[in-house]
Amino acid sequence: MPTVLRICPLCEATCGLTLTLTPDGSRVTGARGDREDVFSQGFVCPKGAAFPEIDADPDRLRRPLVRKDGRLQEASWAEAFDTIAARIRPLIEECGPDSVGIVLGNPNVHTIAGALYPPLLIGALRTRNLFTASTLDQMPKHVSSGLLFGDPFAVPVPDLDRTHHLLILGANPLDSNGSLCTAPDFPGRLKALRRRGGTLTVVDPRRTRTARVADRHVAIRPGADALLLAALVHTLFAEDLTDLGPLAAHVEGVEEVRAAVREFTPEAVAPACDVDAATIRTLARELAAAPSAAVYGRMGSSTVEYGTLGNWLVDVLNVLTGNLDRPGGALFPLSATAPAPRTPGPGRGFDLGRRHSRVSHHPEVKGELPLVALAEEIETPGDGRIRAVITVAANPVLSAPDGNRLDAALGSLDLMVAVDPYLNETTRHADVVLPPPPPSRSAHFDFAFNGFAVRDQARYTPAAVPLEADAMDECEIHARLILAVSGMHGAPPSAVDDLAIDTTLAKAVTQEHSPAYGADPKEYAAGLTGATGPERRLDLMLRLGPYGLTLDELRARPHGIDLGPLKPRVQQVLKTRSGRIELLPAPIAADLPRLRAALHAVPAPGTLQLVGRRHLRSNNSWLHNTPALGGGSNRCTLQVHPEDAARLRLTDGAPARITGDGGSLDVPVEITDGVRPGVVSLPHGWGHDRPGTRLSVAAARPGVNVNQLLDGSRIDPLSGTAVLNGFPVEVAPLSS
Repeated sequence: MPTVLRICPLCEATCGLTLTLTPDGSRVTGARGDREDVFSQGFVCPKGAAFPEIDADPDRLRRPLVRKDGRLQEASWAEAFDTIAARIRPLIEECGPDSVGIVLGNPNVHTIAGALYPPLLIGALRTRNLFTASTLDQMPKHVSSGLLFGDPFAVPVPDLDRTHHLLILGANPLDSNGSLCTAPDFPGRLKALRRRGGTLTVVDPRRTRTARVADRHVAIRPGADALLLAALVHTLFAEDLTDLGPLAAHVEGVEEVRAAVREFTPEAVAPACDVDAATIRTLARELAAAPSAAVYGRMGSSTVEYGTLGNWLVDVLNVLTGNLDRPGGALFPLSATAPAPRTPGPGRGFDLGRRHSRVSHHPEVKGELPLVALAEEIETPGDGRIRAVITVAANPVLSAPDGNRLDAALGSLDLMVAVDPYLNETTRHADVVLPPPPPSRSAHFDFAFNGFAVRDQARYTPAAVPLEADAMDECEIHARLILAVSGMHGAPPSAVDDLAIDTTLAKAVTQEHSPAYGADPKEYAAGLTGATGPERRLDLMLRLGPYGLTLDELRARPHGIDLGPLKPRVQQVLKTRSGRIELLPAPIAADLPRLRAALHAVPAPGTLQLVGRRHLRSNNSWLHNTPALGGGSNRCTLQVHPEDAARLRLTDGAPARITGDGGSLDVPVEITDGVRPGVVSLPHGWGHDRPGTRLSVAAARPGVNVNQLLDGSRIDPLSGTAVLNGFPVEVAPLSS
């Protein structure tokens, strides 16, 4: 059987796969880890092993759908784009560009098309109504990085392969495979940490798979991560344990941070986070004493009430212990397609709230508005009301709070266009659905995740099998959509890529630090290789990048090019106005009184708080339609501690009713000591019971949508991120 290589697009680990094909090369029949891959070295998880089944899912849409007489029907590509162009341009001309909202989902960062074209779509529409999955996930990290370093994409990642001490908060990488920390074989890397005598500490309300392999598991009260981190910072100052080392020359605001955390003593924090003062001091001392250490926090410490403050404190700890920008600590990856490093010095900085949403006046962050605001922006009459929505690989009816409200709002739109391979809980409202082909039929390069990788490398895999008849390449779909919404419908899709190349080169040839400085743009463009527009754009980005690679070089080395371990480079990263790490930015200082107030907000006895949970065989709402991934513990159950179950008279396997701000859900109970008392856990991404979808496997065991317990009013004010963890709920047996 013939085999081909393909980078797995199903999670952030980006493992290399070896795919087995049918004799004629038309279909994928098997998948295993690529042992020669320079990054993943043969590792594969159940999702990667299920690649053939995911790729061949019979529920995937193969042709566009267009709504006719109230019903979605198959149509030609020409009819689909004709419909979009005919309906969206009059709407924009009458109501303005802000009458269109764009929603980008998590899968966008897993494809070449999702990385290259949405920025051009936003520019073509000129709408300010952009919503993405970031405000349901990692936006607090972008905000804290932007404020500290001047660049919201300057995210330091733990140097897993060299650290001696790893402190993880609110992350379960043995199930998630890592997040904002691209690391194939996370389990193997943690085992290697232990083998070299290192220490792993996990802070999490649940005894996750990651917590079970840790040296110490701290079962913190949900949502209290920022309090614990503030107490660790306080202890470093109080016990004279800070040592910035060479980093000191690039940091300002250390004494201001000392004053800001004065009240967060271990004794003051202990009742609120339910971690005793002695443990807090031990954590701080071990962190400071380690030869190298890294603090790493993710979803559980981001999608909470103090998400931005918690993410800020993660990097404050890394700075104060001298572990930021040092081997074995937390370093800044350097992707092969990142801009060539500029001359160190002051930059433009990072600003929050340059504008606000129309209805609730939520501040803009990184060009985005909170996804929780989408429904009200559609519902509320007046100038600027969103009347059309374009979703790209997004399912906010399940992923955002109060999906019922958004479900109704989407049904009231004048026009909805979806780029998506499925008719799911969100896209069922679309007037036009544009389905990209299965992943085996698309080329792959990780633009986003290489910027968060624990080792610098570059890998490119062309499409494993050819496009089917009547299918359209995902990049061409995006290019034609851009032409349709911009008034250039009918122009060749190559025009979009040519314009992107011309625009990039026009700037690059004027920048002294650019490899193209002083070149003739037309001659430079003529030298680009690649059979398609997106390949030429990738080649350009590689040539302009810090390593001066080319697409031909990546093609010649199909298992990837290893660019070495992460290296200290903080001076290249900093874009703050001062040119230094600004350790206590003004927006952070202004938000700290909220955290101080939390010192006195200890939940009453008997209060229950809900947290989500990851599963190795799932990824948000994507993979519940794959039979091979539906077994084992990948179930939608409400995990409850035995003490709480006895007190509430809950029975294992029996249904219970859970109630939050946004409503109630009925769900089976799973009694386990894997959650701490006072905590219940329900996985996200479920709720596949709405009519009008085509997800036969998922609909057969739909589960419930945990986000329907929320009304969208709980958000982290600095980042606009929805509070999806650590919120109060009530639970009762359904019979009562």
